[in-house]
Amino acid sequence: MSGALALLDDIAAIAKLAASQLDDIAAQTIKAGTKSAGVVIDDAAVTPKYVTGLPAAREIPIVAKIARGSLFNKLVIVVPALLVLQAVAPWFITPLLMVGGSYLCFEGAEKVWHVITGHHDPGPQRAETLDAAHLEEKRVQGAIKTDFILSVEIMTITLASIDSDQFWIRAVVLAIVAVIITLAVYGVVGLIVKLDDIGLRLSQSARFAVVRVFGRQLVAAMPTVLLAMSVIGTAAMLWVGGSIIVHGVHDLGWHWPYATINAIAAGVAGGEPGAVQWIVTAVLDAVVGITVGVALIPMVEKVLARVAVLFPEKAGEAS
Repeated sequence: MSGALALLDDIAAIAKLAASQLDDIAAQTIKAGTKSAGVVIDDAAVTPKYVTGLPAAREIPIVAKIARGSLFNKLVIVVPALLVLQAVAPWFITPLLMVGGSYLCFEGAEKVWHVITGHHDPGPQRAETLDAAHLEEKRVQGAIKTDFILSVEIMTITLASIDSDQFWIRAVVLAIVAVIITLAVYGVVGLIVKLDDIGLRLSQSARFAVVRVFGRQLVAAMPTVLLAMSVIGTAAMLWVGGSIIVHGVHDLGWHWPYATINAIAAGVAGGEPGAVQWIVTAVLDAVVGITVGVALIPMVEKVLARVAVLFPEKAGEAS
């Protein structure tokens, strides 16, 4: 009898340990997921352009293909590589984050520069110049390549946000975040690309006049919605990129940018931590982001110019 009671005690202790570990995983997942929110917003804002100019019936299948490629990127390539890197060279995580942050700053600053100078992005090649199957394949490949860069940044931010030394907890949290973020991003993208079709159907066949009016307004609002997503995505890139740079140089020993931003934000907020301090910090991080990005634009253009000279076919693909 005493042996059975001891066994029950052991089972209860194991159950409590498992429950605490699950709570830890859940807490780490929520924390890590929120840290990468800015890059996720940009990912959701970028993807809809890859289905423009294609038949409406192919929009959801294309989004599904990109989502599968994104999940493969994260679970099969990025997560294992980051776990190995964390195990053998953890010091390299901060520089890797800063490289990704610099990329985000460059992309965001380039978008702002194009708006200022009146440059219009021609976007993905349209169906008039390629057959539909070839165009769809090129779009999917291009989207998955772009997603890979964003996936590396999302998962690196996630890894850096996990406060646990246990390998299996890091692995589980990374896998959960990868799945949740992929489903969330491409679920939202799928909804966005079908909103105009939903609005059109409502405007034509809804039973009540008020619903038909709503459908017409939904169709008319889509260009504004996509523009707003682009603006939000650009702001998120600059904010997240700048924040990564500021925290990176702080971790590497240069504390002035981090301390100055925190001091200004605390001063504006009157020393009370909260929404005001967070907003001021985010704005100042974005200022750092656009400064870094503007500085990188001529450097990247020089590199691309050299690529165009040495490998003209590669430069044509990049453009």
